[in-house]
Order: sequence, then structure tokens, then C-alpha cells
Amino acid sequence: MAESARSARSARPARFGAVFAVVAAGIAMVNLDLFIVNVALPSIGRAFGGADLASLSWVLNAYAIVFAALLVPAGRAADLIGRRTAFLAGVVVFALASAACAAATNVWVLVAARIVQAAGGALLVPASLGLLLAAAPPARRTGAIRGWTSVGGAAAALGPVLGGALVAANWRWVFLVNIPVAAAALIASAKVLPAEGLATDNSNRRGSADATRPDTLGAVTLTIAIGALALALVKADAWGWGSARVIGLIVAAVILIGLFARRSARHPVPVIEPHLLRLPAFSTATAANVVFGTAFGAMLLLVTLWCQDVWGWSALRTGLAVAPGPLLVPFLAIGAGPLARRVGPGPVAAAGCVIYAAGCVFWHQELSLRPDYVAHMLPGMLMTGTGVGLTLPTLVSAAVSAVPPHRFATGSGVVTMARQVGIVLGVAILVTVLGHPAGPEAVIVFRRATLVIAISAFTAGLVALLLVRRGAPRTVTEAAVPAAARAGVEARVRSEEKI
Repeated sequence: MAESARSARSARPARFGAVFAVVAAGIAMVNLDLFIVNVALPSIGRAFGGADLASLSWVLNAYAIVFAALLVPAGRAADLIGRRTAFLAGVVVFALASAACAAATNVWVLVAARIVQAAGGALLVPASLGLLLAAAPPARRTGAIRGWTSVGGAAAALGPVLGGALVAANWRWVFLVNIPVAAAALIASAKVLPAEGLATDNSNRRGSADATRPDTLGAVTLTIAIGALALALVKADAWGWGSARVIGLIVAAVILIGLFARRSARHPVPVIEPHLLRLPAFSTATAANVVFGTAFGAMLLLVTLWCQDVWGWSALRTGLAVAPGPLLVPFLAIGAGPLARRVGPGPVAAAGCVIYAAGCVFWHQELSLRPDYVAHMLPGMLMTGTGVGLTLPTLVSAAVSAVPPHRFATGSGVVTMARQVGIVLGVAILVTVLGHPAGPEAVIVFRRATLVIAISAFTAGLVALLLVRRGAPRTVTEAAVPAAARAGVEARVRSEEKI
């Protein structure tokens, strides 16, 4: 018995490393796709007979809307059907949809394939973090979250560069590149990913009949609500912020979210348990993620537009210009962990927001029509990259660490959705601020936009300061969890101990 226990302990780190490698492949694939498609849009438009920007924008917008809307229901589904099953299904759907994107014959076929691709990504992302945290010993979970986030940062850094290189061959390679990555992840998953998701969930189903009846109507309501809100944000510039369509969509989203909250409070197996949102660390970090996501999304678009539209750079050169900032994220995500443990996540995230804002203020002072990357662009990229590396991993870690282990996938889905909604909001606000500037006026308008982004980042820092340091991550107390839910948790723990 003692010998087998020692063997299990010695094998666990290797198992965690293997799980991390497989999960990293899936996360890198999804995050690459978030950034790699932007640089391909002009080539896609030319291939489809000069499609206009209004149509091409839906290649990005449809993905953003569906991805944001489905993250939370997909996270909840992963907790119910098993994280391994959800992860593998997400990889398969994402790969098949990528092939359909590459084979698209017109813009709207491509948009339809992107919607399916977003659904696969939404299923994959929360399940991946749930798998990783289930495989990690409790003492390593914070580091696992930071490592998970750093993979996304590295993929974001490579996205514009890889996209520019692939577009030079053919824009269809932007989507085909996902297929070998997905194939490798699937092959490795069969040997590496633990089957605890299915085994645990089956035990839980036997222990609770309610677990077989998740709130499908609630999931649909939330999906439509987030989709309506995202659609209003991305179309506000084209339709007008005061237009009946935009106002109607926002009102509909508010009403649907209210109905969803009421239903969640009454349903035995809601998509989002209300008691999770009562956790101070979880709710605060999620709110900060929305606000910081606004600054993050706006900044990425601003730099891309400045380099290509004002300085006249190619897609590949623009990607290389953006890369130094995101390249800092993996190192800072891991390095900031000990600091957050000493001083608490609030000060670390707030410091990151302030540094990020300082980078935007630098651009406000230095950007000019004369291209000078080293003097006028690079310092701001390094400051904003530092800010992202300190802020996003810290907020994700603070939020997910506050939820109980059996809700890791749901918690990560909520946090990721919050950031994605913030990114959509940031892009919509930036487009409204920029309008269609030309010539010397571009400098004035772009500088105004950098101040808006800086204010958003600074506001996120103020919200992050509300994260109070505690001796241990605060999770749901027994009194806060309904009896049926406690029974399910206990069944899950007993099943995991047997495994």
C-alpha cells in the first residue's frame, strides 16, 4: 500500500505536465484564431470579388458574438457531461469548422463556418481549464491558471505574425493551420487526459436525479441575451448608438438577463449558481475583467489600424510590430504569481492596469504621422504588454481560485466570457471614437482614442483594488450551498478519491 502511494505521488507531476501540454495545444489553437484572422481580411475580401468591409466585419463579429454568448453554458455543460468529453468535442468541432472556413466559397459561407468554429472554441476553453485544475495538486492550481493564461498570451503574440506569413501564401492557410494542431491534440488526449470527468459525472448522476436535467432553457436565454448585447455593440457604429435597433437590442438583453437571473435562482441545476456570484473575489475579478477587456480589445485594434492605415505597413510588418507586447505575457504571468501570493491579487492587478494606462498615455504624447517604431510605438507596446501580463492572469486566478473545484469549468467560462464581452465593447467604442479620420486629423483622433483606453484601464485598476487579500482562497461555505448541491459535491469527491 505504501509503495503504491509513493508511486502515485511520483507519477502525478508527470501526469500534470502531460495534461498541461495537451490543454495548451487546444488553447493555443483557439487564441491563435482570435488574432490571426484579422490580418487576413483584406485578402479574403479580394478573393471574394471585392467584398465590402461591412460584410467582411462579420467574419470577426459573428465569431466574437457566439464565442462570448456560449462560454458560460459551455462551461456548465463541461461540468455536467465531463471536462474530457467537452474538451475533445470542442477540438473536433473547431477542427471541422476550420476546414469548412478554408473551403468557403463566399463571405456568408465563411461567416456560417465561423459561427460553428466559435461554438467549438467556447466548449473547449472552459473545459480545458477545468481539466488542468483537476489534474493539478491544490498547491499548484494558482500556477496552473497562470500557465494556462500565458499560453493564450504567447499564441496572441504569434497570431498576427503567423497570420501575415500565411496570408502571403494563401488566406485559406489561416484556417488550415488549425487542423494539424487539432489532430495532434486528439491523438495525445487518448493517452493523456484522465477519464475522471465521465466517471465522476456518472457517479454524480446516480446520486442526484437533478443532475440529468440541467437548465437548458436558461442556457438558451443567456445565449440570446449575450448575443443581443454583443450584436448591439458591434453594430452601434453602423446603425447609430441612438437607433431603434441598437436600443431595442440592449433593452432585450437586459430583460433576458433579468429573466435568466430569476430562473437561475429557482432552478435546481442552473447554468450559473447564484451563490457563485456572491463570492466577493469571484464577482470582483469578473467585473474587473470586463473593464480591462474593454481597454485590451480597443488597444489591439488601434495599433493594427495605426500601423496599416496611417503608417501604411503590411500585415506581416504590423504583426511583428504588435508581437513584443504579448511576448512578455507568458513570463510575467508566471513571475507575478509569487508577488500576488505575498501582497494579494488586488495590488498586482491594479499595478498592471496602471502600467497599461501609462503605455496608452505614452502613445498619446508620441504618436505622429512619421513612422518611427522604436521611438514612438515600441515603448508603449512594452508597457501595455507588461500590464496585460500582470493583470489578466491575476484576475483569472483570483476568480477561479474562489470557486469550488467541481465548478472550475463554469467559473473559467464566466471569467473568459466577461473578458470577451469587454473586448467587443472596446472595439465598438473605439470604432465610434475613431470614425473615419484621414491625413493630419488621424493623429488627433487616434490620440483621443488612446486616452479613452487609458481611462478604461485605470478604472479596471480601481475595481481590482477591491480584491481583498485573504489567507486562503474563499470558496462557497456549506451554508451557502443547497442540500442537493452538497450531495452532488460529496458524491463527486468520493468518486475522485476512488480514482
